[in-house]
Amino acid sequence: MNDSTFPATVHHIALTVTDMDASRDWYRALLGADPAIDEAVPALTGHHSGFHHTIFVLTGGTVLALHGHRDTEPADRFAEVRPGLDHVGFGCADRAELERLAARLDGLAVKHSGIADDALGHGLSFRDPDGIALEFWAPRS
Repeated sequence: MNDSTFPATVHHIALTVTDMDASRDWYRALLGADPAIDEAVPALTGHHSGFHHTIFVLTGGTVLALHGHRDTEPADRFAEVRPGLDHVGFGCADRAELERLAARLDGLAVKHSGIADDALGHGLSFRDPDGIALEFWAPRS
């Protein structure tokens, strides 16, 4: 880009998963929504060798995609201490919304950190079936 303008939004986040069926079901329950797209993507020369993707569209329009690659080792697990993704944070309006989401996670039997408060805001951390770190976060009001 030649000027200082940079896109202000994130369009999509794609997460590689080891078991598409389990992850699809888990995210469907978490998000309370069915995928918008769930299909095999053919190989694209010079870009990728083909994969399966399941796409959820979040309320604000951001796309959350799950990717299943043939070469992903089923025993592999996410680790935020390795280079790459640290975690995915979902924005919430306030601490009260986090309290509702903590109860939702409890209802889904999803282990979580409980709400943590710091100088910037409030966070609720949890992990998906592959151990990918996720967080609900709300600013201090």
